[in-house]
Amino acid sequence: MHEKPSNSNKKQGVTRRTFLGTTLVTGAALVARGSDAIFGAEPSASSNIATNPTWKLGGDLTVNRLGFGAMRVTGEGIWGWPPDRGNALKVLRRAVELGVNLIDTADAYGPETSELLIAEALYPYPKGLVIATKGGLTRPGPGEWVPDGSPQHLKQAVDGSLKRLRLERIDVYQLHRIDPKVPIEESLGAIKEMKDAGKIRHVGLSNVEPEEIERARKIVPIVSVQNRYNIEDRKSENALAYCEKNALGFLPWFPIGGTRGLKPENALNAAAKAHGVSVFQVALAWLLERSPVILPIPGTSSVAHLEENVAATKLKLAPEEWKAINALAG
Repeated sequence: MHEKPSNSNKKQGVTRRTFLGTTLVTGAALVARGSDAIFGAEPSASSNIATNPTWKLGGDLTVNRLGFGAMRVTGEGIWGWPPDRGNALKVLRRAVELGVNLIDTADAYGPETSELLIAEALYPYPKGLVIATKGGLTRPGPGEWVPDGSPQHLKQAVDGSLKRLRLERIDVYQLHRIDPKVPIEESLGAIKEMKDAGKIRHVGLSNVEPEEIERARKIVPIVSVQNRYNIEDRKSENALAYCEKNALGFLPWFPIGGTRGLKPENALNAAAKAHGVSVFQVALAWLLERSPVILPIPGTSSVAHLEENVAATKLKLAPEEWKAINALAG
């Protein structure tokens, strides 16, 4: 979940369910098998949620494969409070009830609103709940996302997130975006200081290329990467391959992507009809078999859509269905 989210569907008066039926929908994905997985091999049914229900972030934080992205519990344009605060709290609580134990957020969502809502809804946190947050993007106004990777800002950002989330230590703290004006060594050096001080357990990256991940790992251990990735947009394929090779978690953002209309014979529609589910669930199921390292964090402001997302973990695609959907890219 990241900056500059598209609001085109709402502007056109299209509901999410209508959108799912007319647009190529993609989703955030599967998590991991173990270290014995054959990285880079074409996925098969053996990598789906039934046989690989959990993944260990950093080797010690066990999370269920389907997480929740808490960007859209905020207001319009990811700015301010949601129009129905009670509903936002209900969505967060329902996610945990459904077995979600990985929640992804950022100080820029709102800004600050998402983190505050998470604490309001879920504190004191249930045992095993992992909260991953991010810092390094500022919000001067609605629709504005400005990088600030200066050590001073990042240290203040970590302290701010700790306070809002009511935590003594953040499970996974991610550099939201590399600031082109600040060497990555300086940004991650500050995050490493906070980790050494006991304020951060594990460190992750976002919006990075493989060479940047490699540079980062020379500064501080990295456990995860969060990049834009979906069925049509696979520009981060190299980053995903790097994560597979090095057993890092990969959290795709922009779960609904693409602009190509779906024809009746489209593989996504065909599979959805065959299984009696939504196209979005099929897209999630496809991604659950895409790679053994992908952690899905689809987000929503609706309890019904949340329940629909989680139900996708029970969907098992036939090998020929997966391959046909895979061929839709590009």
